[in-house]
Amino acid sequence: MHLNQALRRRITSHTRDGGWEAAERALFGLRQLEVSWEAQTGTLWTFMRPHGRPSYNPAMLADFHAWQDGIQALFKGRESDIRYLVLGSRFPGVFNLGGDLDLFAEKIRQRDRETLVRYGRSCINILYRNMRALDLPMITIGLVQGDALGGGFESLLSFNVIVAERGVKFGLPETVFGLFPGMGAYSFLARRLGAARAEELIMSGRLCTAEEMYEMGIVHVLAEPGEGRQAVRSYIEKQSRRHGGHRAIYRAGRNVDPITLEELESIVEIWADAALELRDQDLKTMKRLVAAQDRLLGVPAVAAE
Repeated sequence: MHLNQALRRRITSHTRDGGWEAAERALFGLRQLEVSWEAQTGTLWTFMRPHGRPSYNPAMLADFHAWQDGIQALFKGRESDIRYLVLGSRFPGVFNLGGDLDLFAEKIRQRDRETLVRYGRSCINILYRNMRALDLPMITIGLVQGDALGGGFESLLSFNVIVAERGVKFGLPETVFGLFPGMGAYSFLARRLGAARAEELIMSGRLCTAEEMYEMGIVHVLAEPGEGRQAVRSYIEKQSRRHGGHRAIYRAGRNVDPITLEELESIVEIWADAALELRDQDLKTMKRLVAAQDRLLGVPAVAAE
């Protein structure tokens, strides 16, 4: 969906030589991210439409970088226009299943540490910028209408608010194949739950329902199945008058025991070293998970509302 005319006129007045056109194409022409603007509430809605398995493939990561750059470019000088940023998924039954396991297995067999680190850094740079709300005066909302596993769960932890439909699953299954979630999970969970509970959740590899995540304080709003998007709308409508105060609270929270980019980068290095220690049987387990993800393909995407 293109920018509405009002926002387009505002952007044009702050750019030269048709600069808004390039920014618009960058943001609204992404291949694996469907973006739409809702001017009335100041909400930018985004839904993942993965090509292939519902995981963070390198091309999708490139789209996320372009998405973040595009948002900053479009709202430069008009920062107050954007109040909420929402990310969900069109893939039925899945928010995101995390890292590109097929790529991981290939690079581990090749002993290609550099590519593993580069992939990890790409992920945590996206996560870090999202955690900071792109330095814009907006509140970020993760909309979970399907399972969020591994990196899918990790990415959600960088949002201010998580809205999840009852029954969807959250989990960090990396220990099943001898690894650990190295792109933010430990940093976020340790600060929210304490190190002991974070380690227990990570090491167990168990799946938790949205209801359990709500009890832990990770999920903020529970919705009935199929009603997640309406729950986000209701949340925005209810909290709109408190937007400034809530945004300030989230900003303040980032200053209390802050998560730095350097911290996240150091953990990616540890993750890459651990990946290279995986045994052949671990890589076979990883491949079985890839096969399971492949079986999800061919299911029609969830239609836009």
